[in-house]
Amino acid sequence: MRLPSFPSLARRFPALAALLALLIPSAAMAQDPAGSGPIVSALAWMQNTLLGSVATAVAVMAVAAVGFMMLTGRMNWRFGATVIIGCFILFGAASIVGGIQSAAAVG
Repeated sequence: MRLPSFPSLARRFPALAALLALLIPSAAMAQDPAGSGPIVSALAWMQNTLLGSVATAVAVMAVAAVGFMMLTGRMNWRFGATVIIGCFILFGAASIVGGIQSAAAVG
């Protein structure tokens, strides 16, 4: 069985591709080759912007809008739940990874 390539996975699962793009700055900060100072700082700025107060405000408004649309019957409950769960995964990714790493270190 042949595994699909990353571009085909990105087309099928755009949320997974976005999550991987958010995780790349963390991996880039772990290894700091010579001359990569501006690149690392740019990636750190992007990560802080995407997970900062602006992103939190946008996520709160999105969850409120989706919840209102679900309550008024304008949106499918399953799609609305996916949006809300996606916000929890996005902002809780650091805690999720930390829990997985601690569980792997114990076992």
